[in-house]
Amino acid sequence: MSIGGLPLFDALKSRMSWHHARQKVLAENVANADTPGFRPMDVRPPAAQRGGLQMARTESGHIPVGGANASDPMRPKRFETTPSGNAVNLEDEMLKVAQNNQDYQLAATLYQKSMGLMKIAIGKGR
Repeated sequence: MSIGGLPLFDALKSRMSWHHARQKVLAENVANADTPGFRPMDVRPPAAQRGGLQMARTESGHIPVGGANASDPMRPKRFETTPSGNAVNLEDEMLKVAQNNQDYQLAATLYQKSMGLMKIAIGKGR
């Protein structure tokens, strides 16, 4: 059964691929926590995740969108650098690994449930 071209499945496959690639990068960050001069890296989300829904300020009394306090979650401010120049914060990296794993599991579960619904719809599932 080919499901290519269905936006939901394509989006979920893309999301799972992104999480897989990000897990590799985060694992490299953790593995190099003691490497002199190593700087942690991250993977940018796919364009669909960055450019999806945008917040809009619809009333003058609302909190401004963005502004001076807005920050890029993909580039958190690093406060720790060891004398060897290593900037990996293991706590931050492990939190990212755990969140990435949860997000991957969510996408995989949604994919599996959607496949089950498709099978029911075509009469091949229970």
